[in-house]
Amino acid sequence: MTVDAEPTPAPGPATVRVRAQLTLSTTAARNLATTTKSKPQMQEITSRWLLRTLPWVHVSAGTYRVNRRLSFATGRGRVGFAQAGAAVSVVGPSLREVPALHGYRDDAVLEELARRFVQRDFAAGEVLVAEGAPIEEVLLVAHGKVERIGTGKYGEQAVLGCLADGDHLGDEAFTEPGGTWPYTVKAATSGVAMALPRVVFQELVDRSESLREQLLGFAADAAQAQNGRGEAEIAMSAGHRGEFELPGAFVDYELKPREYELSVAQTVLKVHTRVADLYNHPMNQTEEQLRLTVEALRERQEHELVNNPEFGLLSNTDFDQRIQARSGAPTPDDLDELLSMRRDTDYLFAHPRAIAAFQRECNKAGVYPATVEVLGRQRPSWRGVPVLPCDKIPVSEQQTSSFIAMRVGEDNQGVVGLTQIGIPDEVEPGLNARFMGIDEKAIASYLVSTYYSAAVLVPDAVGVLENVELGHARG
Repeated sequence: MTVDAEPTPAPGPATVRVRAQLTLSTTAARNLATTTKSKPQMQEITSRWLLRTLPWVHVSAGTYRVNRRLSFATGRGRVGFAQAGAAVSVVGPSLREVPALHGYRDDAVLEELARRFVQRDFAAGEVLVAEGAPIEEVLLVAHGKVERIGTGKYGEQAVLGCLADGDHLGDEAFTEPGGTWPYTVKAATSGVAMALPRVVFQELVDRSESLREQLLGFAADAAQAQNGRGEAEIAMSAGHRGEFELPGAFVDYELKPREYELSVAQTVLKVHTRVADLYNHPMNQTEEQLRLTVEALRERQEHELVNNPEFGLLSNTDFDQRIQARSGAPTPDDLDELLSMRRDTDYLFAHPRAIAAFQRECNKAGVYPATVEVLGRQRPSWRGVPVLPCDKIPVSEQQTSSFIAMRVGEDNQGVVGLTQIGIPDEVEPGLNARFMGIDEKAIASYLVSTYYSAAVLVPDAVGVLENVELGHARG
């Protein structure tokens, strides 16, 4: 028997039940509550270890003079180059960075000398000069990296050092004809060198009286009695017996010592009086504006101490105190060589990425650096020297950076920061905020200034490990 099913009723409109609110919502309650606020934050603030660790010297007259012993040795600076496509040329005035031409004033002769250099491209592994061969040309490294390879006591090969962009070698050909190369020069990477044959240089010397006088003056300085640092030697006697006639001596000084003038970073802080009058609770608007402005000025101050072309650490490091990373990434061997270049090193500074690259190399070598306490905080170290981060040290487009090694303090013949304490309306040492008045738009203005510089007391107080690579090597 068939039973018909009852038809399913068509669905009607949905019924929505509204639940009555039983308590006050948090959204409405916030209208009656006082919100707990933080102070204004800014991402630009860093640890600023350089400013914190530098000993600061009060410069009452705005100028700091560094007096040194008379020195005959001239530094080996970096020669400059111009590039047009694949063609490279020497910038004539930059040839003054070659010791024999230091202080030479005739730009026309330098330009003519620069035009006589011949471009020489080289490949990685190529030998540019061989040990024992006669020095018949001057080589300038325009681009790339080359190694000086010498022979050890037992006949083994040893890398004596690396040269990179702007370095030069063989300039003994200018003043010491007949010499031989004491080492082999081999290309570590591909690059470009500029070569000047000695016979071409001599032809110009024969025609230029001023150039001859320059070379004679350089030879005369080189003949002066000097210590290992190039300073005028102090005559003395040791180990003698009896009535030995002692040599007379005096300590000569540089006649034109370097002077550092205080630099300044400034800005005009503007605050509307309505804001300052009506919106000062629970935080003072003017004080918060000033606090963040001071932080920004301190960040700029540290940047200038590293990068300023006049007094910045990178620009003022003696070229004899610069070395190249031998294998690209910063290795323990590189930092050991950097530390060995001065009698004492207080701090190492590097970009945080450079520190990470160094720690990767330590991990590869199975070396684990210890930590030391600096200003109450534990920091990584190498050979007992703190390695401190400084993001003001630049990173190039090729992802290379530098390590800076420093000895600090006046008593230790190191690096010192310069400032003036007790200036009018001082907010912090060496920093002031001066009220400039209120204009017709009811805007109050404050001139905020900080005065600073840095001085390197002797050349070996600061050294730089250059061109360290930050990227990961593919394994």
